Amino acid sequence: MTALGNDVQRLTQAAFQSLQAGDARQAKAGFERVIALTQGDTMHWLGLALACTRLGDEASALSALDRSLKLEPRNLRAVLLKADLLARQGRARSAFEHYRHALQLAGSAPGLPEDLRSGIDRARAACAEQDRKYRDFILDRLRSQGIHPADSHPRFRESLELAFGTKQIYYQQPRMFYYPSLPQQQFYEREQFDWVAQVEAATGRIRVELLRVMQEPARFSPYVKSGDSTIGRDDQGLADNSDWSALYLWEHGRLVPDNVPLFPDTLAALDLAPMPHIAKQAPMALFSKLAPGTRIPPHTGLLNIRLICHLPLIVPTDCGALRVGNETRPWVEGQMLIFDDSIEHEAWNNSDKERVVLLFEIWRPEISAEEREMLAAILVAVKDYAGQ
Repeated sequence: MTALGNDVQRLTQAAFQSLQAGDARQAKAGFERVIALTQGDTMHWLGLALACTRLGDEASALSALDRSLKLEPRNLRAVLLKADLLARQGRARSAFEHYRHALQLAGSAPGLPEDLRSGIDRARAACAEQDRKYRDFILDRLRSQGIHPADSHPRFRESLELAFGTKQIYYQQPRMFYYPSLPQQQFYEREQFDWVAQVEAATGRIRVELLRVMQEPARFSPYVKSGDSTIGRDDQGLADNSDWSALYLWEHGRLVPDNVPLFPDTLAALDLAPMPHIAKQAPMALFSKLAPGTRIPPHTGLLNIRLICHLPLIVPTDCGALRVGNETRPWVEGQMLIFDDSIEHEAWNNSDKERVVLLFEIWRPEISAEEREMLAAILVAVKDYAGQ
């Protein structure tokens, strides 16, 4: 190391020792000497900013922080210190932007030391307060114009929840095939489909058929099988696990012969639904059984050209719910739930009894008959290529 290097190292060490000892004036002089000799690095400018802050020279502290952040924009200490100084000066908007940036940086930096953890706590509190002020201001302004969000259009109400950060944006993310320009809609309402009421009317008859077969548990098999990766690459603990099990009526586009004579009313009800017919792939229809205390972790389906239907048949008290994107809905026996499974979703059964739904797929209503033919053709080609 050169003589200059030795001097810089000695001066830097002395400056930080002065800072730790509470002698901010001596620390400031030390950092200024180092910077004069070397132009300074991130550490020297940050040390100078800390010394100036303790001396009450906020203008010089901010100037030093700007130099530090120019050299290392993602330095969490510098971002937090600048946010604190801006807040102290009453520059709420700028302080909020820096606190928000600090939270983003901290999210990718686990194992923070104590001083940074306390800084992150300040950042969270400051951002929460700023979010509250923003929300109250916007809502007060809307109410003054006669607009009451609780009574407004659901889409407008959701836009406010997204703007206020109480909900996040979820998009279709199918794992195999994406068809563009379809609505990013999490749940569809039962009233949108003229066939739903007829299927729901068959709930009692379907349940009778199901209860007979549930006396033979071996007819059900794990929904996720080894290597299937239906939920995730490691199957998230559900591979070959009967906690989430299925009894298929239609599987890979074929009726399951052994089950056809057992479920005449169920199959008749399914005939009313616009299920896709794609060679070796669709329809899919099954009884989905969720054991007590089981949770299906967040995941997305293969395609966004279909919707998934749940007809709840056995729903224990305090069972749980299905979350799709931002929205969570409980199962109610005999009332269909219809959702886009290409959007992240999860389900859980918190009760001490089994939950069973009739699960099947339908074409999305936005896709025309012509498109359905073309989509079936491409999916058959994809399947045939994979089978070569």
